[in-house]
Amino acid sequence: MRIVRIFGGRLGGHLGGHLGGHFAGHQLAHGALVLVGLLLALPVLAVLGSWLAFDDAALAVLRHQVATVLPEYAGQTLALAFGVGVGVIVLGAGTAAAVTLADFPGRRAFEWALLLPLAMPAYVLAYAWTDALQFAGPVQTALRQALGVRGALWPDVRNAFSAAVLFVLCLYPYVYLLARAALGERAVQMMEAARLLGAPLRRRVLAVALPMARPAVAAGAALALMEVLADYGVGSYFGLATFSTGIYKAWLVMNDRVAALQLASLLLVLVASLLLAERAAQRQIRFAATRSGPQHAGDARPLRLRGGAALAAWLLCALPVLAGFVLPVAWLLWLLWQEARGSEFGLPLDRFAQWSWASFRLAALAAALATVLALALAFVLRRGRGWALKATARLLSLGYAMPGAVVGIGVLLPLAWVQQRWPGSGASVLVTGTAFGILYAYLVRFCAVALQSVEAGYTRIPRSVDETALLLGSGAARVFGRLHLPLLKRSVFAAMLLVFVDVMKELPATLLLRPFGSDTLAVVAYNFARDERLAEAALPSLAIVAVGLIPVLLLSRAMRAPD
Repeated sequence: MRIVRIFGGRLGGHLGGHLGGHFAGHQLAHGALVLVGLLLALPVLAVLGSWLAFDDAALAVLRHQVATVLPEYAGQTLALAFGVGVGVIVLGAGTAAAVTLADFPGRRAFEWALLLPLAMPAYVLAYAWTDALQFAGPVQTALRQALGVRGALWPDVRNAFSAAVLFVLCLYPYVYLLARAALGERAVQMMEAARLLGAPLRRRVLAVALPMARPAVAAGAALALMEVLADYGVGSYFGLATFSTGIYKAWLVMNDRVAALQLASLLLVLVASLLLAERAAQRQIRFAATRSGPQHAGDARPLRLRGGAALAAWLLCALPVLAGFVLPVAWLLWLLWQEARGSEFGLPLDRFAQWSWASFRLAALAAALATVLALALAFVLRRGRGWALKATARLLSLGYAMPGAVVGIGVLLPLAWVQQRWPGSGASVLVTGTAFGILYAYLVRFCAVALQSVEAGYTRIPRSVDETALLLGSGAARVFGRLHLPLLKRSVFAAMLLVFVDVMKELPATLLLRPFGSDTLAVVAYNFARDERLAEAALPSLAIVAVGLIPVLLLSRAMRAPD
């Protein structure tokens, strides 16, 4: 901790001096930040603006896709999204209601354990469960020997239904988090009032508690569905025909830029619709929270469950934790142990070190750059100057909602346009297959995460602090370096951590733009699993899960509060 404090102090002074110096020239700083923001928004604008050049050739490609692959892409994507949406709502709202409204054995442990599947990327969960449940896997083999059966006991697990189940196990914490926060505010007190008025338990839950959490459930479901639409690893590994897999196939396999662009545009429209729905739900959450009035934690207690009801609540909370985290991690550890014991030369630790270093380097650079840019944008936005900068910041917020495949297409599209008009320019050399290109894509996608965290930190700093410092003669550089940065240390740390973890798990954009000979852990795990070398995929997969556990544990610690 002492090292962290020393590093934080030096980093704060360093950033304060340099960033503050740049903020001294207000007009120049505004212009530079607007330019950087527009550069990061370029992939979004490129995908949307591509329809302005819609000609007869593009129309012919669209007609061909409508007649061949587009119905399958749209149908399977929407069916998968519908199944996942229903699943995360039922499981997320059910577990949130259980730990918030009821008291049963193990409730306190489940409050934080239900967050653990959030650390498990969906494609890693798919690798683990596929290897365990496939025809040659240990589960079917043991059951066939016990039952004396030769054929397959169930269909191949690589199908749309299994993909929906895996997504539900990974993504229900989005609904659980928001629903638990909404129910924890006033639901217990309102249910106690309904009990005193004679309402039975079923009516109290369905007519009082769950309607209070409806906006939160809708917001969590929208976030989960955006993750489903952005997925490439599970869809590709299971052989599903979704928009993300179609974009990757059209661009890299069929070399059809127009088809990839049209699919990316349609996927962007779907994601933008979900983003609007999520923001509307978030506004309803804030409205409900402001009108709920003061809380009195001692007014009511959760309902004490006994017997069968307690067992049902325990199973409801235990099964997703076991299936979504404990059993997959245990199976990956078993595969890793088998690989280490059966290999003549042991684990490929030298190659694992290279993959880890490549992932760590890219994630650390992206986290640092995104956080510095977020600090600069948030500081200028706090001062309320420049409508152009505000519009640019809102454009940047679309980046996180964009699937990685769409970001990759948006990055490559301007390069293709430049290469067509100036074939010898060599512009693609700067972006394709270089660290600069992949960092650019990471910033496009994850800068919004850092900006949201820093802006949340700024909301806790009263504006009177700035006004007092300015009245005492302090300039913008001193206000930022000596006042804001020390108060924003936690928000800056959270921003860097969230971007770091997101970059470590990112797969489709990395597959499209990664530097040659510099594979990340996510890419290596995907390649091993695609080649049916699941035992070798266990090591990078476990590393990704271990990194993802960090924010989950911090989040569970922050949410833990006494009853």
